[in-house]
Amino acid sequence: MRTLKFLLKKEFLQIFRDKLILRMIFALPVIQLIILPYAATYEIKNITLSVVDHDHSEYSRKLINNLTASGYFLLVDYSKTYAYALDQVEKDKADLIVEIPEGFERDLIREDETKVLIAANAISGQTAGLAVAYANSIIKDFNNDVRSQWIQQPRLNAIPVIDITSSNWFNVQMDYKYFIVPGILALLVTLVGFLMSSLNIVKEKEVGTIEQLNVSPIKKYQFILSKLIPFWVLGLFVLTIGFLISFIVYGICPAGSFWVGYLFAGIYLIALLGFGLLTSIYADTQQQAMFISYFFMLIFILLGGLFAPIENMPGWAQYLTYVNPVRYLIEAMRMIVLKGSGFWDLRYHFLIITVFAIVFNGLAIWKYKKTI
Repeated sequence: MRTLKFLLKKEFLQIFRDKLILRMIFALPVIQLIILPYAATYEIKNITLSVVDHDHSEYSRKLINNLTASGYFLLVDYSKTYAYALDQVEKDKADLIVEIPEGFERDLIREDETKVLIAANAISGQTAGLAVAYANSIIKDFNNDVRSQWIQQPRLNAIPVIDITSSNWFNVQMDYKYFIVPGILALLVTLVGFLMSSLNIVKEKEVGTIEQLNVSPIKKYQFILSKLIPFWVLGLFVLTIGFLISFIVYGICPAGSFWVGYLFAGIYLIALLGFGLLTSIYADTQQQAMFISYFFMLIFILLGGLFAPIENMPGWAQYLTYVNPVRYLIEAMRMIVLKGSGFWDLRYHFLIITVFAIVFNGLAIWKYKKTI
């Protein structure tokens, strides 16, 4: 016990002597948690719009006003011809073209039908798809308003009417920040737990202190614990900072228990620290360790469901997410923060992440040889 206490004291002293690491641990999570939720969003607004109005009628002006008043579109060009509007798209000055044909108002009133052309810049398929969907919805609403003005409803309507009542669960305002912030909390814990621990043993190799530890009577599990516990404490501290920033900046307070969140994050950190230490054992230099860490971090993030829903991934990618520990932390954080899930709701997540912890740390203890 005294040996482990001495090793822990040594590790904490090394961490707090490195001012760069302290800045990375304490400053970067705050900056990332403030910036990323505003940058990493699928809520697309201010889509640049180019309008080609061949009709110049009252109805065409109303349609254009409906598009610009929605908050999604920003009118940047009022072109005379479709060719000129397309040139604006090619120059990246416009994202969407709406062409209103001549006789738009006449055909709508007399013939009960007309056509509107929508052309989108599809370099970004996601932006184009959302822009067209927004425009279609606005035009559909405009069409319904026009029909309500011209069609006289009878006093007793014999046509069946479906009255739709909708309600949003867990995220009433459908605010994207409530969805992305718990995922970023998981990402911050992962960065501290994995990247820092993966560089730890390698640093001992580079400065030459690993030889002194090899000839000492320190047991393997004591050495691994001394490398794991400091970053485990720091990881939970970063999670605490994340919860505070989420509440102060975004007003997000977990609907579930903080203790369930900390318990899950604690087991998750044990698993990820074991994987980081395993990486550090195999690497000979910090450059190698950083390359391996970033390789796995990129895969963990892309297959973790932070930005893209797992259900939208190809079948083979969905199977890979089952061996991705980050996936389970992101899901657990969102369930605790948004749904108020408790321990029983997360029992399978706890079981899986505990298996990860046993496997990774078991391999780290087994693979560490005092003859490194």
